[in-house]
Amino acid sequence: MKNLLILLFLFSTIGNSQNKENMVQNEMSVADFAGRQKHIELDGIVDIPVDVAYTDIGQGQPIILLHGIPTWSYLYNNVIDAFAKEYRVIAPDFLGHGNSDQRDLFDRSIEVQAKMVLRLMKALNLEKAHIIGHDTGGGVSLILAIKHPEVVDKLVLSNIVTYDSWPIDDMLALGNPEWIKKPVSEIADFLLEGYEMGLSNPEQLTETFKEGIRAPYLTEKGKISLIRNASSLNTNHTTSLVSRHKEIGVQTLLLWGVDDPWQTIADGERLHTEIPNSTLIRLEKTSHWLQQDSPELYISNILQFLYE
Repeated sequence: MKNLLILLFLFSTIGNSQNKENMVQNEMSVADFAGRQKHIELDGIVDIPVDVAYTDIGQGQPIILLHGIPTWSYLYNNVIDAFAKEYRVIAPDFLGHGNSDQRDLFDRSIEVQAKMVLRLMKALNLEKAHIIGHDTGGGVSLILAIKHPEVVDKLVLSNIVTYDSWPIDDMLALGNPEWIKKPVSEIADFLLEGYEMGLSNPEQLTETFKEGIRAPYLTEKGKISLIRNASSLNTNHTTSLVSRHKEIGVQTLLLWGVDDPWQTIADGERLHTEIPNSTLIRLEKTSHWLQQDSPELYISNILQFLYE
């Protein structure tokens, strides 16, 4: 069944995979996506118990999808059900992101988010999972693969933060506490500009996606949480890992949108030379938000990699 599913996706992408008429458009409304999320209170991550929102659908080997900033697990809304046909898919919202705890009471660094993933896995009785990371979620994935290799089955890294390529200028600006004085409407416009810049296929910036991806941050509480998320970005958390990339022993897929203006293909190519058991696949006409930009290619390449 897995093989048949992969072949169907591969067949649909051959030759005209970059044609907008061939793009998967399986979008969920933000209400439907949030409505099927579960919530769990976890301790042992920060000083207080925190609420974590997560999707948990499908059966089989577990996959954990890790998003970045300024998004939440809704970034995967266009692809998550395809994975759930053959796998158990868990997609948490990082602390301070999406529908997880937004209180202004804790750190949101990628080191803390890695602790959250480990604690969530323990609560769900998951000993090991395929880890799929994007953007800052890719930084979290590196931490897991290097410092906690026992929990990682296979690893997928897509346009991730690594080395000293982050935080980008927009996120540095957003992390300034002065942004708290800005109205929510200005935050909404700022976010939209970033989503536009990170897509090579403008027709993929649908009204459904624009509404869903920004929704958790368009309240006063959400605005402040987003600003705190940005202020927690710390280059040292990836530069400290560089000498240990060679320790990653699991099979690794580097799936990279080559048009990314922020986390460039050069980083994917460098990671390929440093992670021993890695494969690099370049997605043409695809930018940073590749789950939304080229969903069919994203799905088919990952399914093929997981099935190998």
